Amino acid sequence: MTGSMERMDTFWQPLADLKARIDAAGGFVNAHAHFDRAYSVLTEDFDSHRVESHLHEKWKLVDEYKERTQTEGFFAHIWMALRAQADQGVKHSLSFIDVDPLVGTKALDAAVKARELAARELHMRFLIASQTLKGVVEPEARRIFEENLDRIDVIGGLPGADRGRESEHLDVLLEAVKKSGKRAHIHVDQLNSPQEKETELLCRKIMKWGVEGKVTAVHSISVASHKREYRNQVYQMARDAGLSFVACPSAWIDHRRSDEMQPVHNAVTPVDELIPAGLTVALGTDNIADVYKPYSDGNMMVELRMILESCHFYDRNALVHMATAAGKHVLGVS
Repeated sequence: MTGSMERMDTFWQPLADLKARIDAAGGFVNAHAHFDRAYSVLTEDFDSHRVESHLHEKWKLVDEYKERTQTEGFFAHIWMALRAQADQGVKHSLSFIDVDPLVGTKALDAAVKARELAARELHMRFLIASQTLKGVVEPEARRIFEENLDRIDVIGGLPGADRGRESEHLDVLLEAVKKSGKRAHIHVDQLNSPQEKETELLCRKIMKWGVEGKVTAVHSISVASHKREYRNQVYQMARDAGLSFVACPSAWIDHRRSDEMQPVHNAVTPVDELIPAGLTVALGTDNIADVYKPYSDGNMMVELRMILESCHFYDRNALVHMATAAGKHVLGVS
């Protein structure tokens, strides 16, 4: 018995091997997060069942937090998240930061301070993307978005925030990409429904504006809910548009039960099809301990394990690339 136990530590452990490969490649890159809300969930959010709300309701529920929190508070949340990422060996990260008529630049001011401090104290490249939770079509929302373009690293977007005017939302974002030369990361197809075709729309808009290779789709969950023929068409369009992707599996694996008829699949970005189709997919944590994802702790290894298991995708080289080099690619850093 003792001899058997002594030999167990010599067995090959695939998960430990994968982590070692990632470390050797420079460590995890967190390509998508919302650090300005990290660790903001309250016991009242559970008691009032707000944590059970639909995504679109949560877009409004965070308003209370944004109104009461000042720049110093936002900095504390961002800095705590960055330190937790650094403890995992993350050297590059990107966070969407709310910039809208409600919050003004309070969160952005904090993020800019954290960006400078992260480089100096954590030796981390921390990039900022604009979270356009109030849209960009209405005049005041567009004004604050455009006035702060020079303070962000990546143009962030959320077409669903301008519901019914998603096409206009994308035009505003991609015009800014065209003029500034910055990359864009845009939330699309989040509801795991065949009624959504935002990834297709994004591809068409990219080619219309001539910004191929400059845009990353965040999530694209609903692509997997369509039939194979349509999925393959979207993958071809994505190749033509130079569109890359970020998967945040723990953010969507909890998608609610539905009677909507669609192909059998898990509610995550379909990396098992995207990567073999020649498309770049990076990895992110999305929300951390907030009203959106109250139990998420921002563990990159958990995210990687979740995506490889939910998609039955075991290609070690591809997984390492997704966790490291693909993240740098979508962030536009070397």
